[in-house]
Amino acid sequence: MSSTLLTGIAELTTFATDGPDVLERAALVMEGSTVAWVGPEAEAPDADERVDLGGRAVIPGFVDSHSHLVFAGDRSAEFTARMAGEAYAAGGIRTTVAATRAATDEQLTAHVGRLVQEMRRQGTTTLEIKSGYGLTVRDEARSLAVAAQFTDETTFLGAHVVPEGDPAAYVELVTGPMLDAAAPYARWVDAFCETGAFDVDQARAVLEAGRAHGLRGRLHANQLGPGPGVRLAAELGLVAVDHCTYLDDADVDALRDSGTIATLLPGVEFSTRQPYPDARRLLDAGVRVAIASDCNPGSSFTSSLPFCVALAVREMGMTPTEAVRAATATGAAALDRDDVGVLEPGRRADLVVLDAPSHVHLAYRPGVPLVSSVWMGGRPLTPFS
Repeated sequence: MSSTLLTGIAELTTFATDGPDVLERAALVMEGSTVAWVGPEAEAPDADERVDLGGRAVIPGFVDSHSHLVFAGDRSAEFTARMAGEAYAAGGIRTTVAATRAATDEQLTAHVGRLVQEMRRQGTTTLEIKSGYGLTVRDEARSLAVAAQFTDETTFLGAHVVPEGDPAAYVELVTGPMLDAAAPYARWVDAFCETGAFDVDQARAVLEAGRAHGLRGRLHANQLGPGPGVRLAAELGLVAVDHCTYLDDADVDALRDSGTIATLLPGVEFSTRQPYPDARRLLDAGVRVAIASDCNPGSSFTSSLPFCVALAVREMGMTPTEAVRAATATGAAALDRDDVGVLEPGRRADLVVLDAPSHVHLAYRPGVPLVSSVWMGGRPLTPFS
């Protein structure tokens, strides 16, 4: 098994379980697909190959734990209307549903591939992809089959909105034939627990049905207003609950006591002009916070976790280090992954080299393409793929 030594690292952000988060004048050794050693450059061991990074910073590969990449169509007119003052509502999802149903498998696969390449170029090495724009038995299953070509972290989101007719009858479809067809392609099950989508009892039924099929639970909650979704996630012991824009003290306490991660999606608030979640409040209360892109055509059409990191620092009260941790180590925890998101011996060698001396530049220089190179499994992505 060959080894590679990376030297010339001005700052190495590791988020190691035992040690400092950040090392200066560091080096890192990869053996095969894993990290074998990290430490001061002066103490680095020999390796088969040596790569000098020339004073650049290194961070773990970003882990995007919430995205909706399987879709067709364009909703830029909806975005323009919001920027002109129209309020955001989840009903726009139905526009994407119609376009997605009309697309071929080949069109959907090509589109997801383009978005995944965008993510890779911006440092995302692990990602989750949801269904949710099919909302029929056939279209949910094929959406997940497409997603599974690009990631193991696939999520069945048949309970996105009620496409038409009786909500109770649709929940029966989601928890019955649709789940049967989707489960072979999914690791997770999710539901949109909001006014205008699914109530707490319906969301509970979907999550419990998914669990009976061997799927882990996730939840969209408290995005559009206060509600019971976050406390449902805590009650069920879900690994993460996403959005968390509108929280009261009981919600925060429930997250802290359950250990459920609050996954915040600042690209949504940027695109919808809703208030940003208060990450500082959550962190100070002892709640773990992750950041994800929520890349989707309606409320957050960004594939850039560096952009989300900058928003988290500027708008949500996080320090640069906290925001990068949220998009790497805690993002991995939100997917129940212990192999990525951290750079220490035994972890997968997924890392990002920044054309900057520090991870702080991700927020300090927003919008600047700072990713110099991306390594996955100990190998550089050249070209990005």
